[in-house]
Amino acid sequence: MKIKVLSLFGLLLAGMIPLKAQQINEQEVSRIISVLAADSLQGRGTYTPGIEKASLFIEAEFAKAGLVPLPGASDFRQRFATVGRKIYALDSIPAGQDPKFLHNVAGMIKGSSKPDEYVIFSGHYDHLGIIKADGTDSIANGADDDASGITAVILLADHFAKHPPERSVIFAAFTAEEMGGFGSRYFSLQLDPAKIIAMFNIEMIGKESKFGRNSAFITGYERSDFGKILQKNLDGSSFQFHPDPYPEQRLFYRSDNATLAKLGVPAHTISTTQIDKDTLYHSVNDEIESMDMKNIADIIEAIAVSAKSIVGGKDAPTRIEEEKDRAPVKAQ
Repeated sequence: MKIKVLSLFGLLLAGMIPLKAQQINEQEVSRIISVLAADSLQGRGTYTPGIEKASLFIEAEFAKAGLVPLPGASDFRQRFATVGRKIYALDSIPAGQDPKFLHNVAGMIKGSSKPDEYVIFSGHYDHLGIIKADGTDSIANGADDDASGITAVILLADHFAKHPPERSVIFAAFTAEEMGGFGSRYFSLQLDPAKIIAMFNIEMIGKESKFGRNSAFITGYERSDFGKILQKNLDGSSFQFHPDPYPEQRLFYRSDNATLAKLGVPAHTISTTQIDKDTLYHSVNDEIESMDMKNIADIIEAIAVSAKSIVGGKDAPTRIEEEKDRAPVKAQ
């Protein structure tokens, strides 16, 4: 018996026996990302039939998870219009304009004890659509950018539906990020930023980070204690969140966290992209074959565990200093 116990202890140390069953299923990761990055969606270009197909899929997944529409909404679509660089609510489009319309997809789980405090998990579901051909391929599938992030949002919705949160949790798939963040800009106008406790924006988690497996980085790490809270919740695991190793890329300002961060929300992007040497970025070769499904599942699992004290109402990250020299983004 003593030999068996010692052998079991040795296997645990070697990492051959998991300490707990993983809650994020690798097969589900593969299923979801394979739909979002399929050729049939034609690269999910904004204002195209392909992004409409993506929306319908995400809406169905949200419904399956048991999400409900945001307050005041009748479905998961958050509709708005654009004219040039301006965004408009549908009831405020000036006469004589020629607006374009593809909406965010957003649902929520109402918090049990703090329903008026919100935690957001988000990513963008648009990509570049059809671009210059490389050989015979002209579809920018966007498997990593950002089908991987939307896969995380969907699976986190399912996770927290099974583990009801104390704070209300919103799951958002933004449109038109590649065109200037129209979707997240409009979304930021729909909630009081003072009631948003944190935003987990997830972008490009399809490959191993420069820090190796069981790691990811957080943009704007130094701007709040968001990252420290996440790491505290991962005590006892081998997963590590790191500060953004690419400050020269200004990634904190280049993703959908930026608008809410400017309003003081602890809004950060979690990523693994090696953006300085990723030859598949914004190309037709960002396809499902380049994705590491186990890596994606492990990162989603880490996000779910690291968020527990925030969605559970125990921790609230420090606020980010608002950018006083920048006027808030407003719908026209």
